[in-house]
Amino acid sequence: MFDELCPSTVSPVKVGDKWGALVVRCLEGGPRRFSELRVPLARVTPKVLTQSLRTLERDGLVERSVEGRRVTYALTPLGRSLLGPLSVLCAWAEEHWDELVDAREEGLAAQGL
Repeated sequence: MFDELCPSTVSPVKVGDKWGALVVRCLEGGPRRFSELRVPLARVTPKVLTQSLRTLERDGLVERSVEGRRVTYALTPLGRSLLGPLSVLCAWAEEHWDELVDAREEGLAAQGL
C-alpha cells in the first residue's frame, strides 16, 4: 500500500506526525487491529506506530476500542472527514511526483546528505 514510491511519502503536509496520514489511509476501509496495521506500514516500528496511533487518538481522528483482549482502531467522524483532503493531496503529489523528488534530492545534496 505505502511503498517507497507512494506519492504520500513525499507529501509536504503531515497529519499528527510523520506517519499519521498513512495510518488514517490504512483505516479508511474500517477498523483494524494493531497487527493488521503493521502489514501495510511495515517500515514503521511498533513503537512509532503506537505513538502515531496515540497522537491520532489524542487529536480526535482515531478511536481505540477494547473488547476483552481484542483492541481495534477506527477512524472517528472527524478522521473520516480527512479522507477527502488526503485523497486530493495524494493526487497532487502523484501529479507532481518528479518535481517533488527532484526538489528533495537537490535539497539533500545542498545539505551534503
